[in-house]
Amino acid sequence: MCGIVGYIGHRDAYPVIIKGLSRLEYRGYDSAGLAIFDGEQINLCKTKGKVADLVEKSDEAIKKGTIGIGHTRWATHGVPNDVNSHPHFSNSGELVIIHNGIIENYDTLKQELIKRGYVFHSDTDTEVLVNLIEDVQKTQGVKLGKAVQIALNQVVGAYAIAVMDIKKPDEIVAARLGSPLAIGIGDNEYFITSDASPFIEYTNNAIYLEDEEMAVIRLHKPLRIRKIKDDSLVDHYAQELQLNLEQIEKNGYDHFMLKEIYEQPEVIKDTFRGRLLADQGIIRMAGIEDNIDKFLNAKRIIIAACGTSWHAALVAEYVIEEFARIPVEVEYASEFRYRNPIIDSGDVIIAISQSGETADTLAAIKLAKSKGAFVFGVCNVVGSSISRETHAGAYTHAGPEIGVASTKAFTTQITVLTLIALRLAKAKGTLANSEYLKYLHELELIPERVEEALTKNEEILKISEVYKDATNCLYLGRGYNYPVALEGALKLKEISYIHAEGYPAAEMKHGPIALIDEHMPVIVIAPEQEHYDKVVSNIQEIKARNGKIIAIVTKGDKQVRELADHVIEVPGISESLTPIITTIPLQLLSYHIAVLRNCNVDQPRNLAKSVTVE
Repeated sequence: MCGIVGYIGHRDAYPVIIKGLSRLEYRGYDSAGLAIFDGEQINLCKTKGKVADLVEKSDEAIKKGTIGIGHTRWATHGVPNDVNSHPHFSNSGELVIIHNGIIENYDTLKQELIKRGYVFHSDTDTEVLVNLIEDVQKTQGVKLGKAVQIALNQVVGAYAIAVMDIKKPDEIVAARLGSPLAIGIGDNEYFITSDASPFIEYTNNAIYLEDEEMAVIRLHKPLRIRKIKDDSLVDHYAQELQLNLEQIEKNGYDHFMLKEIYEQPEVIKDTFRGRLLADQGIIRMAGIEDNIDKFLNAKRIIIAACGTSWHAALVAEYVIEEFARIPVEVEYASEFRYRNPIIDSGDVIIAISQSGETADTLAAIKLAKSKGAFVFGVCNVVGSSISRETHAGAYTHAGPEIGVASTKAFTTQITVLTLIALRLAKAKGTLANSEYLKYLHELELIPERVEEALTKNEEILKISEVYKDATNCLYLGRGYNYPVALEGALKLKEISYIHAEGYPAAEMKHGPIALIDEHMPVIVIAPEQEHYDKVVSNIQEIKARNGKIIAIVTKGDKQVRELADHVIEVPGISESLTPIITTIPLQLLSYHIAVLRNCNVDQPRNLAKSVTVE
């Protein structure tokens, strides 16, 4: 959500910042801008729209200089327009700022600054912050770094900021609380970014600021990081990034989303690697092994997540309760933190997030820790906030996911959570050894099963052509595939803007059946499973009302094929493992429909990849 790029060094700042902003487009945004110091003045260019619009609007003056900051904005305070776009100048024109996050007490601060003679041109909370910093400079006679620190101690909310001062032409001050901020360290140059993707071709050494830390970044001088609250120095260290340029490029695919759908066989293997030793009957996960007693003695497991990760959590509820016989509750992280939940030291909290920066999930973690619970994180981004805030955890190893609509993150989350469920079942003795070994060998075959499911792409494209103009869709699934129905509906609405809803198939008669007619496509997830006959009955009910049926079935299915308008076969596997397979055709269906509707697949409107504000 929003993107920050700053540069200070020996290169021309403009191409570095523009390329960096392009790399951050996946985060979701509605406007873009940059400010560059040319040695005499700070030149600014910003616009509603895309980074390409910013490039078109940029004149030669903005391209001069080796220090600058850039931003992609996702609107919170004020509509998307040129004025509300970042960067923002202070009233004097000497300070310029970019900001991700929300300043909750901005209006109180703004009214006080107005009384002191400040004038505001935008509707943003960010313009309030830059003028607050300027006011501190003037009234207390301090330099930029100290002024930023004093000002941030007065604000309530979340932020990642980068600030420049025309009086300090070789310095950028950066700070974070809630929103991620990384500092890439090159050879006499620094990069300040929301994540590592903008600077990976220049350096693989990075420092991640922690909450309530600020950095004063100057050329030819050591980097200084201090605590915002008490001004104490922080001992920082650089970590080597496990990221390469190829991972964040399309590599011949039309869209990142399609590339990431096709990467799933390999990334699921990466998720297994070193953890699943099927021939030896072993699942080895350090975060679980080191804390096995906490899981085995848990009164219950609470899983907190948002969006697609919440759907993965629902699958985890099924597999953990089925295999390990531990009670599981699944919570929206955004609701969990506000409803005064009952948590005690005997609970285990699993927090799931692709980015590891989801604001609501981070808040849920902090709440759970304050109550004495053990918190285990499942995320994709090494070094992210969730990986640092939790007591232990497991990475999904999906690699960078650039498409806003999550695909490979979902299947690798389910993979990790299934491994956890089976490891706990082994430790508790709740699965017969023969069953346990059977599941391990089936898990090992999942990548090739996914590969087989991907061969249905052309069939799915043809089905997509039939339903691309639909206005509503219904997704139905039972048991393990109810969360898949929810995820399938989410994918369609996210990227094609077609209204879609997922339901447990048995709930169709309790309301949704009223919507079914000859214009309503109904996607039914109907692999061979315990309640197969019940799903067949649901399909018959849809057919009796002239609904159009797209069925996801097990290879060789005959009964559903006779009823459905379209059938997509997937390879057979144990019911508890089907979600990883059945979700593949739903991802492709959503993708093709969105492309046929000329939608922006990788950057759907109004959405952000990493939701770092509440």
